[in-house]
Amino acid sequence: MVDSIEPIKRPHGQRGRPRKRPDKWHADKAYDVPRCRAALGKRGIKCRIARKGVESSQRLGRYRWVAERTLSWLDNNRRLTIRYERRDDIHLAFLHLGCALICLNYLL
Repeated sequence: MVDSIEPIKRPHGQRGRPRKRPDKWHADKAYDVPRCRAALGKRGIKCRIARKGVESSQRLGRYRWVAERTLSWLDNNRRLTIRYERRDDIHLAFLHLGCALICLNYLL
């Protein structure tokens, strides 16, 4: 999944090649596996993973909350919660429609 991240666009005026990977990776205790930590370290990404039995995952809450909130907003659309469509393009169209409705509600 980390290798499939698209390059991060630089603001206009900054020189150099666009970054291909994020600086830090925030994850919960489920990803506290040496294999995950080694894979991130090999790519030069700092990992912020709460260790099982040692650390509390409360520090990661402010970063995870944005993703969890957005996913819960998408769950308000029944067609996206349970996937009825077999074709990917139709499901993607409903996903775009759901995101457009979220943006519209956020603006109003």
